[in-house]
Amino acid sequence: MGRVIAIANQKGGVGKTTTCVNLAASMAATRRKVLVIDLDPQGNATMASGVDKYEVPRTAYELLVDEVPFAQVVVTATSGGYDLIAANSDVTAAEIRLMEVFARESRLRTALAGVRELYDYVFIDCPPSLNLLTVNAMSAADSVLVPMQCEYFALEGLTALVDTISKLAAVVNPALCIEGILRTMYDHRNRLANEVSDQLKQHFGDKVYRTIIPRNVRLAEAPSFGAPAMYYDKSSLGAKAYLALAGEILRREEQLATPA
Repeated sequence: MGRVIAIANQKGGVGKTTTCVNLAASMAATRRKVLVIDLDPQGNATMASGVDKYEVPRTAYELLVDEVPFAQVVVTATSGGYDLIAANSDVTAAEIRLMEVFARESRLRTALAGVRELYDYVFIDCPPSLNLLTVNAMSAADSVLVPMQCEYFALEGLTALVDTISKLAAVVNPALCIEGILRTMYDHRNRLANEVSDQLKQHFGDKVYRTIIPRNVRLAEAPSFGAPAMYYDKSSLGAKAYLALAGEILRREEQLATPA
């Protein structure tokens, strides 16, 4: 059964969507079967996957609210080689509609129950806020991958997010844990970034990925071409970094699966 990883941070602009799309493409390139679920009404992960959010016939809205079968919602032709549950502005209404339905916090978990076995990895791109869509993602996920910039306010935001994950684990998903903390948009010449990075390693130990995602123009440009960085410029530092992250996640999983 595939692993479901929510990519979340309550702070915006930290590289959630960039991480979701590029990590998914990197995993797909290793011949893993991958699904991306876009739960952000901005639909950035959808557009970065080469899918027009204005033209897609069904989105996460239909999956969560109308309970349309997964097979009728999933998009199988993306530029990253993975499957996609798309999002657009309609998903904004999903949060309001979900308030009226039974078991509203577990709709996504229910929708994935019969299809997880089809995938090796399912990555969920969460909106940058703690709303009902994020709660659905946390309820469905095995773990949470946290992208963050190494700056002062990001540390405060991380503390709040860890507290939120603990509370959600107690209420909706006892198995939920932190998958890892990913340092993004990193500039090693910045002294503050290095200091925050050291603090992260002191507090979270091996939960902090060894892989660091650098500031990279190609990563920023790729979404406007509707493709992950590895298909836009595979020689770029950003594309190589996400391939390295995929390799690190796979190695961690192998180590956990190997008996001591």
